Amino acid sequence: MGLQIHFVVDPQGWCCMGMIIFVWLYNTLFIPQIILFPHYEEGHTSAAAILCYYLVSLFCMVSLLRASIADPGKLPERPKIPLTEQEFWELCNKCNMMRPKRSHHCSRCGHCVRRMDHHCPWINNCVGEDNHWLFLQLCFYTQLLSSYTLILDFCHYYYFLPLKKVNWDLFVFRHELALLRISTFMGIIMLGGISGLFYTQLMGIFTDTTSIEKMSNCCKEISRPPKPWQQTFSEVFGTRWKILWFIPFRQRQPLRIPYHFANHV
Repeated sequence: MGLQIHFVVDPQGWCCMGMIIFVWLYNTLFIPQIILFPHYEEGHTSAAAILCYYLVSLFCMVSLLRASIADPGKLPERPKIPLTEQEFWELCNKCNMMRPKRSHHCSRCGHCVRRMDHHCPWINNCVGEDNHWLFLQLCFYTQLLSSYTLILDFCHYYYFLPLKKVNWDLFVFRHELALLRISTFMGIIMLGGISGLFYTQLMGIFTDTTSIEKMSNCCKEISRPPKPWQQTFSEVFGTRWKILWFIPFRQRQPLRIPYHFANHV
């Protein structure tokens, strides 16, 4: 499956995504300069801590960029409907196009998205069948990076030995307290917000229910056997290899299943 660029023209989404990139850039630039590199030079921490921080930061940014530009599952204008699945398709009353059930029309993007979960302004894109796995990776690595940053902020003042070889003429050390307070504040906000979102996303996958379906309460009328959590996660990530669920550099190969969901939004 080739990489398809999906770009949404939305100034509000650009601002939200710009704020996320600013927080990421701020911590990626200042935390190593203030904490990791100075303590490494004085033997208080190891090179592995620096490598892990940059690796988590890289995975976080890659998942953000890919989730924002990946095609979430936009339906073509004239989709080819297999004869065996025609009963699982319907007509959208907003764009008058045929779509699989469990699809939803995004009013902000102006088209239908397969198995749409929600439109996220923070990635300036819909979260749908083809980029849901990237959104989950973004939530996971944002939590990891925020937690790592908060731990480093704490250790710098309360655990590591005081730095002796500090050049106080440098901007980062002259304003160290203010920079780390800002970092701690942003870390707490990001960790608190993303943790709640990540939890609701995981619960949706466990129950095989999208956020839109939860809000519409349409799933209460459905009687179907629950799927094992391994199957629902494999369908979202496009692979049964669990180690690949954490890799944002690969291409997702969808595990095709019938659109058997009877009720729709």
